[in-house]
Amino acid sequence: MADKKPRVDEFEVSGDKVVETVKRLVHEGNIRRITIKGEDGKTLIEIPLTFGVVGAVLLPVWAAIGALAALVARCTIVVEKNAE
Repeated sequence: MADKKPRVDEFEVSGDKVVETVKRLVHEGNIRRITIKGEDGKTLIEIPLTFGVVGAVLLPVWAAIGALAALVARCTIVVEKNAE
């Protein structure tokens, strides 16, 4: 049985849309990890998500993402989703 690789999607967004985009992606579900990269391609934050992580548990994450968003004009959000 072959291991299924996660599907990877990338989204380029402006700094003011980062938190909104990440929240929308998390609500869609089936996400293993979210990585936010700056304009230079360097990883700014990597957020592993486990099944059932919602609500108050993510409050510190939203604050960190908001702080990062204030520092960048554009960034790339890399989303790893579980293979179907």
